[in-house]
Order: sequence, then C-alpha cells, then structure tokens
Amino acid sequence: MKKYLIILILFFLLAYAKDPVSFAPSGLMVEFIRNPGEIKILDLNPEFTWIVPMKAKYQTAYQIIISSNRNNAKKNIGDIWDSGKVTDRNSSEVEIGITLKGNSTYFWKVRIWDIKEKPTSFSEIQSFKTGLKKGYSTTQNRFLSTLISPQKIIKTADSHYFIDFGKDAFGTLILELIPVKDDTITIHFGEKTSGSDQIDRNPGGSIRYQYVKLPVTAGKARYIIDLPPDTRNTGPAAIHLPDSFGVVTPFRYCELENCSFEINRANIFQKIYTYYFDESSSSFTSSDTVLNQIWDICKYSIRATSFTGIYIDGDRERIPYEADAYINQLGHYYTDREYSMARATNEYFIKHPTWPTEWILHTVPIFYNDLMFTGNLESAHEFYNELKFKTLTAISREDGLISSKNVNEEIMRDLGFSDPKERIRDIVDWPPAQKDTGWKLAGPNGERDGYDMVEINTVVNAFYYRNLVLMAKIAWMLDKTEDSNFYQSLSEKVRNSFNEKLLDRVKGVYIDGENSEHSSLHANMMALAFDIVPDEYISSVIDFIKSRGMACSVYGSQYLLEGLYKSGENDYAYSLLTINTDRGWWNMIRSGSTITMEAWDMKYKPNSDWNHAWGAAPANIIPGYMWGIAPAKPGYAKAVIRPQLSSLKYSKIKVPTIRGTILAEFRNIGKSKEYLITIPGNMEGDFIVDGKKVIKLDPGFNKIRF
Repeated sequence: MKKYLIILILFFLLAYAKDPVSFAPSGLMVEFIRNPGEIKILDLNPEFTWIVPMKAKYQTAYQIIISSNRNNAKKNIGDIWDSGKVTDRNSSEVEIGITLKGNSTYFWKVRIWDIKEKPTSFSEIQSFKTGLKKGYSTTQNRFLSTLISPQKIIKTADSHYFIDFGKDAFGTLILELIPVKDDTITIHFGEKTSGSDQIDRNPGGSIRYQYVKLPVTAGKARYIIDLPPDTRNTGPAAIHLPDSFGVVTPFRYCELENCSFEINRANIFQKIYTYYFDESSSSFTSSDTVLNQIWDICKYSIRATSFTGIYIDGDRERIPYEADAYINQLGHYYTDREYSMARATNEYFIKHPTWPTEWILHTVPIFYNDLMFTGNLESAHEFYNELKFKTLTAISREDGLISSKNVNEEIMRDLGFSDPKERIRDIVDWPPAQKDTGWKLAGPNGERDGYDMVEINTVVNAFYYRNLVLMAKIAWMLDKTEDSNFYQSLSEKVRNSFNEKLLDRVKGVYIDGENSEHSSLHANMMALAFDIVPDEYISSVIDFIKSRGMACSVYGSQYLLEGLYKSGENDYAYSLLTINTDRGWWNMIRSGSTITMEAWDMKYKPNSDWNHAWGAAPANIIPGYMWGIAPAKPGYAKAVIRPQLSSLKYSKIKVPTIRGTILAEFRNIGKSKEYLITIPGNMEGDFIVDGKKVIKLDPGFNKIRF
C-alpha cells in the first residue's frame, strides 16, 4: 500500500511539473517600445523585456519564441528563434542570439520558470517590425495626437467666445463648422488671461500669445488652424517637428471673434501632440493638498513638453540643454515606463553639446541614469570614449581641480563642438546676477546668490568630482576595470584637493572658488548633494544652506533638494517643496500656469516662459527622494525604498520601473507608522527605516509597522 501511495504522489508531482502555472509574463517591450505597432525597430539585435508575475516571485529561467507569423507563434513554433529554456534571472533588456532581417515583421512571446522552477504560461503575442540596419541607433517611440474638449465655453458677446481647455499644451485648434457664407473669424491663442474670460494680449516675457485670421468657406465642415512659424524656435539649432504636425504653439485658451456659429464641446478641440505616454503608469497623493497639486503640475509638465521627442528648454528656442535633460530624464523615468526619449536625448548631446561647463558635466550623469534605470549597456558602450572626454579630465591641473580657462581647440573638438573656436564657460545657475544681464527686475543677485566667479570654481569642481565617481561606476559595469580604478583614484584626489582648497575650515562652509572670500548657497549645496563634505562639517554646511532659503533657480533646486534629502533634512526639504512664497512651485500654480515655469516668477527672469520642464524637479524629487524609491542595482534588479515623509500623515505612490510597478502606501496610525509596499516579480528590495535599519522586501505585498 505504501509503495502505491509513493507512486501516486510522484505521478502528481510530475504532472504538476509539466503543466504551466496559470499566470504569465506581461508588459512586453522590444528596444524599450511597449506597443511597437508600425514603429520600425532599428536594432536588428534587439533587446526584449517583460514583467515577471508577482506570484512567480523570482525568475529562474526563460524561453523566448520569435516567429515569422502569428499562427506559428500561437503554436509555439519559433521558426525564427527559439531560445529553449535559458537559466537566467534577467528579465529586462535580454538580447537574443541572432540577427534579424531588416524590413520584416516578427511575432514574439515569452514564458518564465518561477521560484519553484515551474514554467508559467506564455505571455500574449507581441508583433514588431524592423527597419534597415544603419549602424548603432536608438529606436524612438511614436508621437500621440489627442483631441481635448473644452472645460469651459463662455459667450462673452455676440459672435465672441472665450474657451478654456483646462491645461496648457502644444498643438493647434480644430473647428468643425458648416458656414452658410464665406467669412473671416479671428482666433486668439494664449497661455495666460488678463482677468476673467479674456486672453492676455500682452502677457510679458516668452509667455505665448498670438492670433490668426481664419477665412471660412460656405459648406466646409472642418478647419485645422494653420499657425505661422516662430523664427525663435524653428532655427537650425532647434529640434524640428515632423512635417505632419504642422506648426504648433502652447496654449490653454482661445477666443473667437466674428464667429456667427454656436460653439460647443462637439465642434471645437485643442489638438495636442506628445510623445507616447501612459498616464496610468504613475500616481501620487498625500495628506497635503498643496504637495499633491505640485506633483500634478510637474508630472503633466513632463508629458506636455515631450512633443519634440527630445528634451528641450521650453518653447522659446526648442533647443536641448544637458542640465534641462537631467531633470527631464529623471522626471520621465518616475512618471512613465519610458526610456527611449531619454536615451535619444543623451545620445544627441554627444555631437551637440552646449556651452556651459556644468552642462557638459551633466552628460556622464544622464548616461549613468540610463544604465541604472534600464540595465542596458549598449549606449554607454557605444559612446564610452566620448564620455571620457565629457568628464573634462583634459582641463585638470596637477592637484586634480579643473578650470574652463584651460580649454583649447583640440579639447573643444573632442567634446563634440563643430566650431573648435567656441569656448565653454562656467554658468553656476541661470539667470546670473543683474550686473551680467542688465535686467532691471532680476534683483541684485539673480539666481547665483552673489556667486564669486573665479577661475577654480567650486560648483564646477563639485560637478567634476561627481563625474569621476559615476564614470568609475560606468567603467566597472562595462568591465573596464583599469579605467574604473583610474577614475576612482582620481575622484579621491579631487575630493581631497576640493576640501583642502575650497573649504573654509574656520567657518565650516565652502567658498565659491580658490582664494574667494564669498560663500554662496550653490557652493555648499553642490558639495552636499555630491557627497563631498567631510562628516565633521556636514552640520555647519547644512546650517549655512538653511540660512540661504531658496536662493537658487528652479534648476538649482534639484540639487538643493537632493542634498537635503541625502543628509536626512527631510523636514526642511518638505518646507521648500511646499513653500508659499514667490520662490516656489505653489507660486507657479497660483500664477495660473499649468506647466512648470522657466523661473520662479517673471520678475526673476523677465523673458521667462510658462512651459519649461526644467522647473519640474518635484516629479523626481517626490518619488526618488521624499519616498526614496530608486534603483540600487542596474535595471532595478534591486530597489531601495528610503522614505522621508516628514509630517505627512498619509501618502500613496505608484512608481513605474522597467521590471514593473512599485506601489507604496504610508499611514500614520496614532503612535505607530505603517507602510504597505508592493514590489514586482524578479526584483529584490531594501526598505530603510530611519536611514539605517534595513528590512528585506520580497516580490509582492509587504507590510511594515513600527
């Protein structure tokens, strides 16, 4: 009897081992593209990504099938490629072992083996098309056009309408009318009102207003407004839009004059353009309604300004700048599971650098972010030699510190400048002091906090140190051990020289540069953000930073907040995030903008615009630093969650990653705190309490109470 029982148990075990479990991988991506459709994948050795089901816990193996037609894929016939069972935990950016043909259509799916080494069901089938091989190239995602109906329509007078679409966006206007006679309608477009129910015809700075005369023809039903181009953002340095877009402008409001037709939600639309974006990928809410609104405007800013497919500096010029791109990139990663736009922008800078020294020194950090959030080495490998130049080691002196005065034509060529006679120049923050700009309303110090611009510049050398640290990590990930050791050793030398020559040890704060007698917020916040400050001086540096308030631009606030959160100063950081003065994000909302502004207020930069995503730092600061959610290993193989929620009584957040979604919720329950954390399958996690105690997280639901 016992023998038969053992045989029966073995039979059921074998049967279970052969039958796949009911769940399957999801979230398929080819070369970062989630829904390829008609997009042509440019890499003929593409990488494949999927989300491992939480029920599987961890992936122990996978099988990829690629077929020439959907029918074969349904039958599990991989006539193009069948990997078989591959013992490997990696589920993101997995490269297959063959080269595909160009201009072809393929169908693929994947299954995995779970933590118990049981196979799952196959995923759904995803089709994709390839382009022609033209060397290394990043595949960019598609653009989306969306029709937005008005939120408010007011007939202000006979034949005169005021329309509010709710949010500023880049696009044009569509009217669906059937005129009974030929006529002309005047259409006003604007981002700002001058009061109730009227567009501001003179909004100031670079806030947009324009009008067009629209001839209407008897019997014609549909009009797509043809806007005149702006010479400021259609020049050779600007990112040009696809011809199919026509000319777009940012606007929230429009007015129609001499319009004898009844206007309603069914016959007028704001046609907007954005890069592919999934609104449901991320969310944030908390017990602070002001913070919630700040998150909303910053998240929307990332989406709304994506209309060129490359991160740009707003509508005035539509030119990519590295510092803007750093803030855009992180905001994009935290608001959508999208990586192709960031990578295309990173690679654009290799041959299209901009003039500020610190902007050049943003190149290595944005490539490092790409590695950490995607786990894909291709881009860093392809442009590794160019990245070495971008560290600016060529302009260092014997003690390791750098000066932009040491640049020559050869170095400018190595940096990617087409005109080697051009020169990089230190910027610190923008706009600079009034004496440099001549702006009467910029204030006595601009956004540099009175910075003393000397040759050996503290801010520049802080960025330089950070580049060396990150370049050492990039080299290590690319198995370039000798280079990694070199950059690590050089970074230590620079840090020592930095603290020897730029730290006033009597006052316990950093000066603006070698032999300077002035200390600014910028010199100190950059040293803090980049982990340069010796332990014994952290307290005095933080005290000085707190004494300066928000004496930096919207760009500088990124690093101010990074430094504060990294130092555990979450109460002060939270107060800056929600500050109710004219130097904060609430002021942007109060001013009427629905996309973050180029400056805190028009008086700080009189030519400022209302559509600049470099003002959207909270889109990454809230999830990445306040909630402390970040990749601890490349491609989110491991996540860290280090919440610093200050006085919030409640918060809930949804963060996209290449491996799936992280969900986190916090409740302050009387004398205890409760965290509910869900991490996706195939991801390790560390939850850090009070900056020190580490709690290991498993895929799925984790409840933490203390």
